[in-house]
Amino acid sequence: MALMIFKPIKPKKVSTQIAEQIRTSILAGEFNPGEKLPPERELAEMFGVSRPSVREAINTLASSGLVESYQGGGTVVRSLVESPAGMPLSKLIRIDGDRALDVIEVRQGMESWTAWYAASRALPEDIRRLEAIVAGMAANLEGLKQSEDLDAHFHMVIARATHNVVWSHMMQSIFDAMQEFQRDVWRAVYLTEEDQRLLYEHHRRIYEMILVRNPDGARMAMMEHLTFAQKRCSAYVSMRGGEP
Repeated sequence: MALMIFKPIKPKKVSTQIAEQIRTSILAGEFNPGEKLPPERELAEMFGVSRPSVREAINTLASSGLVESYQGGGTVVRSLVESPAGMPLSKLIRIDGDRALDVIEVRQGMESWTAWYAASRALPEDIRRLEAIVAGMAANLEGLKQSEDLDAHFHMVIARATHNVVWSHMMQSIFDAMQEFQRDVWRAVYLTEEDQRLLYEHHRRIYEMILVRNPDGARMAMMEHLTFAQKRCSAYVSMRGGEP
């Protein structure tokens, strides 16, 4: 009978165990890109360890690119799809408005499928978040207020409802890059009550398809919405001569 060779068990450092737990939480989507981790003092209390152990764990996570620490600004979760090299997408969009249209084309492909997966996987708390956003849009419609922030939040909640951390990180990176452009579009082309009502109906329809667990219906409703958005954004870019 052949002898099996076993390796001695080595106890893990406290900081390694802390880093592993935080890494697991980030990869599970419990912390979103750009979101701050709890302060060092709070983490030390949560884990029941010393602050130097927490600090060492944070340094480990930072060296792997999962988080970034700022002097006096805490520790922020980085996007899994963020690239430090080259021109940031947000700057490229500011320089060339046509690139914003390229991003919307990518969104059509991505978000039609995040809607599909959200309709398949959304948990009750995801449904409640979407319901609250749609209700907020309805209230804004009655008060003739724009729902720009609710709109962006709606799409991010759908991405998170896929419970696939890569989807949510990719979407967050794109929305961060598009934030300024989308704000300008809202203020330039979605001006009438009819525009606002149409956007509300689009979002309500997407929500309803997710609510009744209809993946194909959710995908089609999202594609219809983003095709409409693409046309409006294209008109905006043409109006500005291609420069947002």
